[in-house]
Order: sequence, then C-alpha cells, then structure tokens
Amino acid sequence: MADVESGEPVTELGQLLGDPSRPVTIAAIAESAGVSIPTVSKVINGRSGVAADTRARVEALISQYGYRRPSPVTRSNTMELVFDQIEDMWGLQIIRGVERAARQQRVGVVLTEFGPERNAIRYWIDGTLARRPDCLVSVAQLDEEQRSQLRARGIPFVVFDPTTALPDDVPFVGATNWAGGRSATRHLIEQGHRRIAMIAGPERVLCCRARLDGYRSAIDAAGLPAQPGLIVHAGLNREDGEAAARELLGRPDRPTAVFACNDLQALGVYQAARKAGLRIPSDLSVVGFDDLPLAELVDPPLTTIHQPLVEMATTATELALALARGEKTRQIGLELATTLTVRQSTAPPAP
Repeated sequence: MADVESGEPVTELGQLLGDPSRPVTIAAIAESAGVSIPTVSKVINGRSGVAADTRARVEALISQYGYRRPSPVTRSNTMELVFDQIEDMWGLQIIRGVERAARQQRVGVVLTEFGPERNAIRYWIDGTLARRPDCLVSVAQLDEEQRSQLRARGIPFVVFDPTTALPDDVPFVGATNWAGGRSATRHLIEQGHRRIAMIAGPERVLCCRARLDGYRSAIDAAGLPAQPGLIVHAGLNREDGEAAARELLGRPDRPTAVFACNDLQALGVYQAARKAGLRIPSDLSVVGFDDLPLAELVDPPLTTIHQPLVEMATTATELALALARGEKTRQIGLELATTLTVRQSTAPPAP
C-alpha cells in the first residue's frame, strides 16, 4: 500500500522508529492513531472536520514520531482581519489602524466579517486556510480548534482585545481596562459625587469585567459604601444603555453620576436623561469609555476614557507581521494605556 499524498510505501511505525533515516509517512501516522489517511491530512493542513480528541491524538503522534510537515508556501504578501460584525465606529477605528500598519509594510488586507446572522462562522476558517495569508489579526475570538488549525498551516495570528481569558502562548493586544474603569470612577469621586452608578457590559466579556472591577476598586478606595443596586448590566449599544439608564434614573434615590462601559451606552444615558427632564452635567454627570469620534460631537461633549483603538490595531498588525517573518518578539501579550479625556459632561453634583 502506498501513501496517497507522498507516494511512499507504508511501513510499520516500529520499523520506522528503528531506522531514523527513513521518514515517517502520513499512512503510518494514520495506522498508529487508528484513523484514516484523509483525517491525518486534515490535521496536518489545519482543516476542520476533525474531533478535538482525534486531532490531539494525531498531533501527539506527529510530534512524537517526527513527521516532517510540508514546507510553507511562498509568502502571499497579504494578511487577514477577521471581525464578528462591523457595526459601529469602534470597528472602523480598528480597520484604520490595521490598514495603516499594513500599508507601511506594503501588505494587502483581506477583511472577513461573519455578518449579523453569523452564518459565516463555520466556513471562514476554511477560506482563510485556503487563501493562506501571511498572518491574521482577529477581533472575533478564536477557539482552541481554530488556533490549532492556523498553527498547523503556519499562519501566525494575534487576538485583538480578548473578551475571554487566553492561554499564555496566544499573542494578543488589549488595553488597560481595569485602570480605565478606576480612572473614570475616581474622576467622578473627585468631582464630589457619592452616588455613582455603573452601566456595566455583559458579565462574560473580559474587558467589561475589568472595567467594572476598576469601578469597584475606586469606590472602595474612597471609602464609599458598596451599593450593588447602582450596578446594572446591559449590552454594549445605545438602546440597552438607554434602557439601563432609564431604570437607574427612575429610582427615588437616583444616582448623580453614571459611568457607562462604553460610549454607545453613554449615548443612551444622554437620551434617558433628556426624556427624564435632567440636564447634563447640571443634574447628571456622565462618563463613557472608548473615546470614539462621536464623543466630541454630542452635546455636551462626552468625558470618556480614551482607548487607543487605532494604535492597538496598528500594534496588533505589526506584531502579526513580525511573527510571520519569523522574528522573535520580547512580548506576545501587550496592553496599551488608557487615559481620561475630560470634556463637558461631568461637573460637581447639584446642592
């Protein structure tokens, strides 16, 4: 029997191990793992359609017996940027940063988006493996199988602003979310506010948890009593921000200030405040997070935590391209600093 991919005769693994001069074939790996040759081929080439335990077993045999993977193809001079969904200016800032870095290094950018129905999730990885870009920056979060597939095909990747905890060996670029949450809350405390609410994001999202922890840290450091009722979780959009603010502002002991987990939620707070007949900042101070271009355009201009999205995207792209060139990097996990940008949406509370 011959190996359908290499044309080499199949030999027993025991014989191959006894003769290090002879290469281990795909067929021999398949026989030892108890799977088909196409299954081993899928693992080697990073394709989907292989159960996680089977993939792990085949990878272990490949490593143990020293199967030599095919040499990588010539560089494509393109990289890929993968989004879950591009739906607001947050995503556009990231695209700007990626294109800026790619243009400087004369690399083309392929943009992949799952879309609102998320119907491309099952297929995007196969398209990426077929295109074989030099590297990949993923705003959408990669699961373990997808990371294994990319590694198997020699495609370096960097995760942008991780929403879940990652293994130590996964490259990422994020921001100092905890410090930003603390800075926003301290600003309101220094203005004299004592009833400070927070519209937090989804609890499962890592950066949202970090911003909430920063808020709690500042409240505790100031000696203010913890008031769980002042924390409301909401989606990271204007509509959910407005609904959460309406709940907070409808209470008899309403807060005098609100820290929103992002600028879109803060826009919702503006709308809820106006519908309640409250003026910003005379009756209610508001702080956002991200510092999107719209923060300067609303009335009054929004005090917010500046998250350097363009710089983060540029850094992620430069890191991914460096990994594609085989360069050794001192750090594979980077967090860029957030800073407070004070505008006209915050003031001391009314007497």
